[in-house]
Amino acid sequence: MPKGFGIIGCGMISRFHARAINEIKGAKLVACYDHVGAASQRLGKEFGIEYHTDLDAMLQDDRIDVVTICTPSGAHMEPGVAAARRGKHVIVEKPLEITLKRCDKMIAACEKHGVTLATIFPSRFHHCSQLLKKAIDTERFGRLTLGDAYVKWFRTQEYYDSGKWRGTWQLDGGGALMNQAIHSVDLLVWLMGPVEEISAMTATMTHERIEVEDVAVANLKFKSGALGVIEATTTSYPGALKRIEISGNMGSAVLEEEDIKDWQFAEETPEDEKIRQEMAGQTDSGGGAADPSAISHHGHTMVFEEFISSIIEDRPSRIDGHEGRRSVEVIEAIYESAKTGQRVKLA
Repeated sequence: MPKGFGIIGCGMISRFHARAINEIKGAKLVACYDHVGAASQRLGKEFGIEYHTDLDAMLQDDRIDVVTICTPSGAHMEPGVAAARRGKHVIVEKPLEITLKRCDKMIAACEKHGVTLATIFPSRFHHCSQLLKKAIDTERFGRLTLGDAYVKWFRTQEYYDSGKWRGTWQLDGGGALMNQAIHSVDLLVWLMGPVEEISAMTATMTHERIEVEDVAVANLKFKSGALGVIEATTTSYPGALKRIEISGNMGSAVLEEEDIKDWQFAEETPEDEKIRQEMAGQTDSGGGAADPSAISHHGHTMVFEEFISSIIEDRPSRIDGHEGRRSVEVIEAIYESAKTGQRVKLA
């Protein structure tokens, strides 16, 4: 079993990784790295671990079997490749990277060096998501007709001003879509299947000094023939819980964060009423709608546990690099459509 963990990048999200690791029986957080010495030192002292400003030095530590990457989004590839070369398994905070080219380089490096790669998409592991996926896979919806994702969040100007990388194409890779809504994009594609065609518009409406969008709307055509919508924003005060809505000619369901808000099927089963009762009121945080730190780390714990199991069982993680790149592919296509004003067909 892989036991030793190292964290690369010591910003806010690294603390969620550290807490998740500390909850896993047999896992041990060994060290952390950040090129900013003060950041590395703060995290190291907070969790009682070694801290580094030299990445190579940390990667040479034989106690470390797995690294988790918490750097800005557009700086995931380089440490991921470096860790793979050292034989370390790699977990990457969402998104996997900000372009398909950079995603593919990291995937190739991990495959070449025989290490496991996974992306942080906790929403797939929530019980409500698992129930919805099972209902789709068993064709309880009949023919899927609509699949929609709504992420109407709020971020202050201070949020974007708090880090030079925020709101930049180079390191954030995009705005409301690539940073905030990517969890919902991943969940929607996991549930509905591959996207075939996209048309979209984006805008920067209320935030200053950012290069990227704070509002985006996209129309989707899935390979199945179903249609869909993605709406994402960081301008919607005070911020609402994210929603996924799935419709078919035999059923409809609505997820709001970890709650099932609607669960209706033409052919009811005895379990349906139990699901409606038990899956209401499951959300115990703000879900990051207004405060990016107002999330629980239990989703990360589930991702790490599945990742460890995949290594022990010698299989790909359920959210491996190839899965991680799917949402990046969709978001890249949305940006291309918004820029060109044309429909974009995915490969």
